[in-house]
Amino acid sequence: MKHSYFKYIFALLLFGSNGIVASFIRMNSYEIVLLRTLLGSFLLLAIFILSKGKFTFYKSKKHFLYLTISGISMGTSWMLLYEAYARIGVSIASLLYYCGPVIVMVLSPLLFREKLTIYKVIGFISVLCGAFFVNSNALSGDGDTFGVICGVLSAVMYAFMVIFNKKATSITGLENSTLQLIISFLTVAVFVGIKQGFVMVISTESTLPLLILGFINTGIGCYFYFSSIGNLPVQSVALCGYLEPLSAVMLSMLILRETMLSMQIIGAVLILGGAILGECMKRQGVKQ
Repeated sequence: MKHSYFKYIFALLLFGSNGIVASFIRMNSYEIVLLRTLLGSFLLLAIFILSKGKFTFYKSKKHFLYLTISGISMGTSWMLLYEAYARIGVSIASLLYYCGPVIVMVLSPLLFREKLTIYKVIGFISVLCGAFFVNSNALSGDGDTFGVICGVLSAVMYAFMVIFNKKATSITGLENSTLQLIISFLTVAVFVGIKQGFVMVISTESTLPLLILGFINTGIGCYFYFSSIGNLPVQSVALCGYLEPLSAVMLSMLILRETMLSMQIIGAVLILGGAILGECMKRQGVKQ
């Protein structure tokens, strides 16, 4: 159990540092995501083959379709998120991105027949208010509105990713994460191919952070994440999961010297607090 906790927390911290590592790569957002998903896919596929895993996705075309939609959503979400990183900063973009789980929480009664409790409603309202405070600068006309839109849309696509992945119940574990990452890569590759072709300039200074982002943050991060969550209590997974946006905000302030206005700090507390409230009360409701 302790080993699983270590892997899970380490994966979350890796994910939380994605924006930090990406800030040292001198490429546009979709080129970064393209190479990130390519390198991560290679590593996960290698691990899957070396562990003698067997693909079973072809046994259920319906569930593979769900996983395909989830993979497309993930690739799109990451492109939007990395564009938001570049425009509005890692801390604000990360907070917007993690409105996604709350969208899933609110839609779960319709999609998964889960009970909509008062705590979920309060949590959702808290997150909405938090998103308003976080983006108060852009809404007043002083910030990058397109960057905010990218951040919000990345959260919506995050929600689609989670929803359709949950529906692909027959494709699990490392097979699930490997296929999803490969589909994400193909999605981004189609976009990049149409937009600019595949001629990219990778500077010497960008090589190391790109390798770290692809192999370590994406490949190893996904492997640790998906190999640990099945061995941990659901509530622990939900609560510890918010280490990711929290670490993203803290690291961006410490390493990138990003600053947050008082209204944005209040918004961050409302977003994280609302999300945690919804998760905690949801799990307690299940036990009762």
